Amino acid sequence: MTGTPVDEQPTPPFTLSAALRLAGSVRERAEQAGDYESAMDAVAGELRAGFAAVSVHGYTLRGHANGTTGDPVLTAVAGAQADPDPVDAAFLRALSERLEPDGIGVFELPLASLDEDIAAAAVVVSILALAGVLPSGDNVCLVVLGRLPLPNTVAHLRPVAAAVRSALAPYLGDATASVRDYLAVVERAARDHASELERLTDTVHQLHAEAGVVDTLHSVGRHLTAQLDISQLVQDATNAATKATGAAFGAFFYNLVDEYGESYTLYTLSGAPREAFERFPMPRNTQVFAPTFDGTGTVRSNDITLDRRFGHNAPYHGMPEGHLPVRSYLAVSAVSPSTGEVLGGFFFGHPAPGQFTPRHEYLAEGIAGYAAIALDNARLFDRERNLATELSRSMLPTVPEIPGLAICTRYLPAATGSKVGGDWFDVIQLRAGRTAFVIGDVVGHGVTAAAVMGQMRTAIRSYALLDLSPGELLRNVSLLAAAMPEPTFVTCFYAVHDPMDGTLVYANAGHLPAVLMRTDGMVEQIGEAMAQPLGVGSEFRQSQTDFPPGTELVLYTDGLVESATRDLSVGIDNFVAAVTMLRNREDVGAACDALIEHLTSGSHDDDIAFIHVRHTDGGDPA
Repeated sequence: MTGTPVDEQPTPPFTLSAALRLAGSVRERAEQAGDYESAMDAVAGELRAGFAAVSVHGYTLRGHANGTTGDPVLTAVAGAQADPDPVDAAFLRALSERLEPDGIGVFELPLASLDEDIAAAAVVVSILALAGVLPSGDNVCLVVLGRLPLPNTVAHLRPVAAAVRSALAPYLGDATASVRDYLAVVERAARDHASELERLTDTVHQLHAEAGVVDTLHSVGRHLTAQLDISQLVQDATNAATKATGAAFGAFFYNLVDEYGESYTLYTLSGAPREAFERFPMPRNTQVFAPTFDGTGTVRSNDITLDRRFGHNAPYHGMPEGHLPVRSYLAVSAVSPSTGEVLGGFFFGHPAPGQFTPRHEYLAEGIAGYAAIALDNARLFDRERNLATELSRSMLPTVPEIPGLAICTRYLPAATGSKVGGDWFDVIQLRAGRTAFVIGDVVGHGVTAAAVMGQMRTAIRSYALLDLSPGELLRNVSLLAAAMPEPTFVTCFYAVHDPMDGTLVYANAGHLPAVLMRTDGMVEQIGEAMAQPLGVGSEFRQSQTDFPPGTELVLYTDGLVESATRDLSVGIDNFVAAVTMLRNREDVGAACDALIEHLTSGSHDDDIAFIHVRHTDGGDPA
């Protein structure tokens, strides 16, 4: 039974550098030997150390390549001495018949080739043979008995085999050819290893590129899904996708539904001014555009002008005159993950053909997916914001005209929509010509806060019509708020003007202080930190102050004086300093708008409710 060549399967622990180190030590130790037998001993010892083998046995078949017959002679042993020889001579003779005439090969011998007694005495799990023909025509075979699976990477073992031949050749023949062969093998191994390194480098670069794609999508997705403003969202998505695909320009067409339930189409552009498309109609459901608007698949074309679907529709039969040049074309749908509805389509163009690759397609589809999620979120947010805004507006009172009082009110929902729904004001006519002024703020936002606000407003109106004092009214409303299923905290300032004695009686449940502008020019805050919010406090102390003709009262919510960039205490100080803008103005409505603009710089991220009251001494209301 003959040995079989080693399969070319990689064995990670035995690297090329380890093989070259072993080859070098084999040559170095053999060169120090004085004769062939000593060289064989040196080679066997180095191989045993290099492979951590049980033992290494070296055999020589003298003149075998020249037709001389005979049994292999055990020439060297490294490790346990074996008697009889560990390997059956028949195996070695059969192996000799398979050798190439100009080198040493690497073979794996079957375990059956090992002597049974030796196999029983030593733990051998693999047998490796380095066998070949020396320049003298003699055959040499070094058998490595391994206690572990021996390395079987042929590409790595070839330098070791060549080193064995080069090390032994000088003792039996001309060494020049052997050295040349050894160098050729080492050169070939180094070249193969370099090719493998280049392949691995290319793989690493490819993995880096793929990681870059993932990072790009992750970054874009994180940005888009945090955006709730639809206009900015779709523009950001268009910009990101146009850049990621390398398109000369890109567009996103999407549908919105107006207040009457009618759908209309908007679009964003990147890489081109809006003027470039303003005179062209919206894209229709043609053969080219249909897959995108229907959501049936991505369209990628190296040259859309050569596509069989292109140019079939009147009146242009292709791109209209003056249209930006498009040869390379890529279009992907943005499909809602929750409803399956096509929310819009991304379209990318480039004047040169063949610009969009599968990688660009993958990036565009990834961004479209994130854009669809973000659009779903933004549209849901818009619906809730609009519902909360409409609910809040529907509960705003009609301010009555009251002799002797000029009343101006304002309600501005949060500019971002994220905090809409909890603020309100009210003006209530009571018996005996008295008037109640109410301003409040529900802790929380959205539809829930708007609904709670409606309940609080209704409760306060009901108790007010019972002629309860401000402190008693707030105590009853607080008990109602505390009894709600979910914990509810509401701030509220409640004041009653009595024209008979020219007074203002008030109580405050955790709300911001009101501001009085006296007739002598003094600006005074009243009701500061008088009690806890409704739903928490149980006692609400009330106070009284003069409110003669010429006096002005201002009530407001925190959206006017606080923001993410403005501290509340600083905002209140700014408000008190600026409130004189309202004093004795003929057009008090314009003055109120100017004050709000001044304090918010035209942007507020929370609701604003506002009441301004001027005692006019019985004159006509402003």
